[in-house]
Amino acid sequence: MSRANVELVQAALQSWNRSDWQSILATATPDFELDMSRAEGPFRGVYSAGQVQRFWEGFAAAWESRRFEPHEFIDAGDHVVVPVTLHMRGRDDIEVSARVTHVWTVRGGRLANMSMYQERGQALEAVGLT
Repeated sequence: MSRANVELVQAALQSWNRSDWQSILATATPDFELDMSRAEGPFRGVYSAGQVQRFWEGFAAAWESRRFEPHEFIDAGDHVVVPVTLHMRGRDDIEVSARVTHVWTVRGGRLANMSMYQERGQALEAVGLT
């Protein structure tokens, strides 16, 4: 397992949970891309490096609190597959949980892409694992 890639992704998720977008972007490539094209709802889309912080801030503002709980980190070469549960609490104190899987791509020791998949199997297939 590429320990450095896993540690980079772990740090990114910790930063996201603290709303520390700048720490994530500081470890990203200039052409970093956030692929939420498989998401449901208003946040669906593909976001370039220049759009990512606005996306994260908009998503965070929609919830009283939100936190990613990673379940494991699966090494797939230049990719790290991370099944997560997203725990969110709305403004009316309604709690929501969603399970998704992230595929983080690391290039040259930097975060190059994060793609969200609704199903773990789809994420594993995307990186050549079954």
